Amino acid sequence: MKQIETLIKRIIQRVNINLRELDFDVNPYIDDIHLKCRLSKFYAFYGITPHHKLSFKFINSSLAGSYFLGKSKIDHSILYKSDIRGDELKSKGTTYQYKDYEIPVYDDEEIQITDSILIKTLVHNFSHDPESLEIFHIKNTVSTHFTNIHGSSTEGCFLGPFSTVDLTTIHDCVFGEFSYIQVEELAHQKVNPGTIRVSYKDKFDFHYQFSEEILKKYIDFDSKNLPIGVLMDFVENRKVDFENVFEFINRKNPVSIPKNTALDRYSVVRGQTRIGKNVLVAQRAYLEDASLGKGANVQENCYIIHSHLEGYDITAHGAKIINSRLGEKIFVGFNSFVRGKIDKPLIIGDGCIVMPHTIIDLEEPLIIPSGFIVWGYIKNAEDLKLNGMPLESFSKIRNEFKLGNMKFKGNGGIFINAFQERIDHILHANGAFFDVSDDNAGGHAQKNQNISFNTIQPYPAGDLKGIYPTMEIKP
Repeated sequence: MKQIETLIKRIIQRVNINLRELDFDVNPYIDDIHLKCRLSKFYAFYGITPHHKLSFKFINSSLAGSYFLGKSKIDHSILYKSDIRGDELKSKGTTYQYKDYEIPVYDDEEIQITDSILIKTLVHNFSHDPESLEIFHIKNTVSTHFTNIHGSSTEGCFLGPFSTVDLTTIHDCVFGEFSYIQVEELAHQKVNPGTIRVSYKDKFDFHYQFSEEILKKYIDFDSKNLPIGVLMDFVENRKVDFENVFEFINRKNPVSIPKNTALDRYSVVRGQTRIGKNVLVAQRAYLEDASLGKGANVQENCYIIHSHLEGYDITAHGAKIINSRLGEKIFVGFNSFVRGKIDKPLIIGDGCIVMPHTIIDLEEPLIIPSGFIVWGYIKNAEDLKLNGMPLESFSKIRNEFKLGNMKFKGNGGIFINAFQERIDHILHANGAFFDVSDDNAGGHAQKNQNISFNTIQPYPAGDLKGIYPTMEIKP
């Protein structure tokens, strides 16, 4: 595995050069993961459909257990069980609206990953960097377990486990575990673990900080240990189910589904699960005794267990819902952990927004009323008073507002409207409102129904063990 060792050293050196001003060394984190021992054990696979652009090229890279859809180029990188989902990349001939600019897109956009290590990472959406419309670039970057890089061009960064960068261009930054950032652009910054921030120009700035004590219970990570805590235990206890799914090339659907619904063959379905019309279930999603109403979607690395989703509900990348009942049109944000108990159920009313990276872990039954926004850490009704409020009340906030560990500055109405517009966009993109009488191809729930999966394997032995042969695949 000499070439893998050389490649790891190359990437670490390049990332460390980018992070020199922050005096951050990624080497101890990679050493402790023992990555090189895992890279020859799993095949990679890419999907082909009539609806998605095909162009896939990899050079001197390892792709163990990773999934690709859409245009991708991987160069001198290591991707371990990552999902590179390019089904929303910009198309040639369209325009991109940025502030007052309408910028033409001259070529089909491509995801390019260079000199990077991505471990169990989701890459999705399209680049929101107006200076790089045709390339969604991830360069000189290390991301660790269950990170989301969502529409965020990334250069010279380290992302801790369960962190998310969302619609943000980032340069030379370190993101602590379970942090969530959506701020348009960030450079030369260290983001503390458990920081949740959503900011847009001078319009609004939402900030929440998890306490160190609470955060360490759910996810703890340093250069001397692998990630530990409730979140890691939760996914580790179910990883055998995914291993069984990946053992077979062809598999019949474990449950019946309507014809305008997509259930990915690399998802896990157990127990008495019911899936309705126009539902999208993505790869690496986990369903157990789940009921998904019309137009719901369950995205990558999401878990729905002993729970009912009424309809048009969004479970964003990495979110987990257990022993809960959700009304209609509820947004559960990235990497949120929403857990009731069999004797202490959680009920969430219609139209609620669960902010990204929210932890609801009940010690008593709880009802969240319809039309609420919630955030932070909630275990009972008293916590809800400090970590939630009606959308109508939040919309009336002007200037500065503080509640518990949450600080807000700006216009609450613009903040809530931006979230609601994004929810509508996600539902439309996923095909939740698709009608067979409409003259269109629908969204992801319709376009992803018939995917041909193709597998690729690395060199099995010798100096090249774990490296994939250089290959270019074009339509």
